[in-house]
Amino acid sequence: MSPPSSLFSIVVPCYNEAECIRECYARLTKVMTDLDCAYELVFVDDGSIDSTAEQLRALHQEDQHVVVLCLSRNFGHQPAVTAGMTVARGDAIIIIDSDLQDPPELIPKMINLWRQGYKVVYGVRSYRNGESHFKLWTAKLFYRIINCLSDVSIPLDTGDFRLQDRCVVDAFAQMPERHRLLRGMSSWIGFSQIGISYERTQRLAGTTKYPLKKMITLAMDGIVSFSTLPLKFVTIIGFFSALMAFIGILYTIFIRLFTRSWVQGWAISFVGMLLIAGVQLLCLGILGEYIGRIYTESKQRPLFLIKEQLQAKIELADGKPQSIR
Repeated sequence: MSPPSSLFSIVVPCYNEAECIRECYARLTKVMTDLDCAYELVFVDDGSIDSTAEQLRALHQEDQHVVVLCLSRNFGHQPAVTAGMTVARGDAIIIIDSDLQDPPELIPKMINLWRQGYKVVYGVRSYRNGESHFKLWTAKLFYRIINCLSDVSIPLDTGDFRLQDRCVVDAFAQMPERHRLLRGMSSWIGFSQIGISYERTQRLAGTTKYPLKKMITLAMDGIVSFSTLPLKFVTIIGFFSALMAFIGILYTIFIRLFTRSWVQGWAISFVGMLLIAGVQLLCLGILGEYIGRIYTESKQRPLFLIKEQLQAKIELADGKPQSIR
């Protein structure tokens, strides 16, 4: 059971969401006010080029619960969420996007489950409105592929909309990798977890910040970060290519010795160029993905840089939040 003085932090990553910010703030504020608990709203501006930052500064002036974190440039959704979790002071941290596709009204149910002892409460998308068949199909395919390849089981059809206990967020702080899939990292951390089904709605306004290119990058980060099976696949395909080359050599020798349907010089092209070169390029590509990530990690650059931070006016005394409601 959580103490009555628990502080809840809601982390909201934003990138060019000027059309959604006010409505997102209003709905989150209503939900948390109805709960009558201490809370802070941690808005992370991920290098927006519209009026998102200006609107967040205005909200900070209007409401003492609002924390504003402005990053120095666009670092991406996963680093922005990580930045918000880094500065969040809550006993439990809720992650939700500002486009309101995930309903803030589900937060009370998440908090109730957290109070029952669950350390992670994640949303499961039972239905996704306003998304193309291609995106729905690729999303389902991604989770099933990564679960086949990885030793860590990631719940199907989930996103980053979730509540995480302070102990889980502290565990994230010990995981400094740059290529992050937070929902996969959360599953790897463990602790008691439970899902809540909900219908995902259309975006309130604006366009998706996850086009096909970013979706592919996120999928690659998830597969490479949580599985070494592609490297084992390189070994298997190496043996297979050697076997095929051996069969090809036997075939060309047979054609050369027992038939007249052969052309001088074609055998080496058939066996060498078409088979071996293609397999080598495939294997080099897989190895390159892992080596590239090793190179990125070895530089030890910060995951994000904070340009501006406006803290909520909630004072903490003896580790307990002084509730501002």
